[in-house]
Amino acid sequence: MDQRAETLVQLAELVLAVERPHPVRVAIDGCSAAGKTTLADELVQVLRDRTEREVIRAEIDHFKRAVELRTTYPVDSPESYYLETWDNEAIRDRLLVPLGPDGDRRYTAGIRDSSAKTVLDTPVAVAADDAVLLADGAFLQRPELDDYWDLRVYVDITFEEVLRRGTIRDQQWMDSAEAAEHRYRTRYIPGERLYVDQVHPKDRAQVVVGNQDPANPTLTWFAERDVPRL
Repeated sequence: MDQRAETLVQLAELVLAVERPHPVRVAIDGCSAAGKTTLADELVQVLRDRTEREVIRAEIDHFKRAVELRTTYPVDSPESYYLETWDNEAIRDRLLVPLGPDGDRRYTAGIRDSSAKTVLDTPVAVAADDAVLLADGAFLQRPELDDYWDLRVYVDITFEEVLRRGTIRDQQWMDSAEAAEHRYRTRYIPGERLYVDQVHPKDRAQVVVGNQDPANPTLTWFAERDVPRL
């Protein structure tokens, strides 16, 4: 078994060890291009191979606000990216609270496409009481959301690597590599630094996945860190 496969198995075991009288809500947090979505997609399969419990997959990028509703800050600013891009109330009320204590288990996995331009006709689904939710996205340990996770996983890479990977990835949909690099330098990375400096997500997560080298990730479990029970 290679290092990545072994890390995924270890992470799956930690997820399945969390016991709640409701679905277990797992946050896969991290900066842009850290590898959150890939990790979550791979972890879904590992979990399904190891348990008969329902595994729910949600991408928090499907809970973005429409651009025209982001009015407090200039739309291309780091502050708008950090504070206005995601609809934290919808994440909480339509995804996390229904799966928590006293929730009715009726949840929605997304409200818009990842560009936030198109409203999704996502049906309301009903989760099993012992389901596992894997939700990946940025800023998941913000105060508006933090108490509603049963396990926090932080996917850690350097900001230099964020810039390198993000530029390579996003030049495919932007005008050029230069345009993508400019966006990361002026909006995404400064916005994510605000989050890191204010929330200290790496220092609060129960699990930190070092993903600087995706083929050889590391996993660190902080058993002493409190896990909320809301």
